[in-house]
Amino acid sequence: VTELVNLNIDDVNLNLGFVKLNGTKERVVPIGRMAQKAVNVYINEYRQEFLKDKESNVLFLNFHGQKMTRQGFWKIIKSYAKEAGIEKKITPYTLRHSFAAHLIENGADLKSLQQMLGHADISTTQIYAEMVKTRISDVYRKTHPRA
Repeated sequence: VTELVNLNIDDVNLNLGFVKLNGTKERVVPIGRMAQKAVNVYINEYRQEFLKDKESNVLFLNFHGQKMTRQGFWKIIKSYAKEAGIEKKITPYTLRHSFAAHLIENGADLKSLQQMLGHADISTTQIYAEMVKTRISDVYRKTHPRA
């Protein structure tokens, strides 16, 4: 989330579909078409409403025209979760975990996932793969009649 709220407009390339993140090490992460469209609409239609300092290059602004905080982002996520009827506690980590789990479940290799998540060590990324395997095994044991 820190990387997200620290994004500047020039960190996002909507034409090529990637975001340049500057965490502990710089990396490039692809973004999907829906996210590209949403960010494009935000930049062209809504960001100007919040912008106070015309020189600001910050991508995500709060209602006061300042850089959105991690806490502000979290409040938005909580409100969307509530609106969607999700009762489980949602955190920024939940989104990161879901992102990783979806990629693994759909065949992403660990090296690519490691780069996208910005992990220095592949063993950190392997934790996500183990969690997915455990969940799949649990589903199998609970639902298969011969398990």
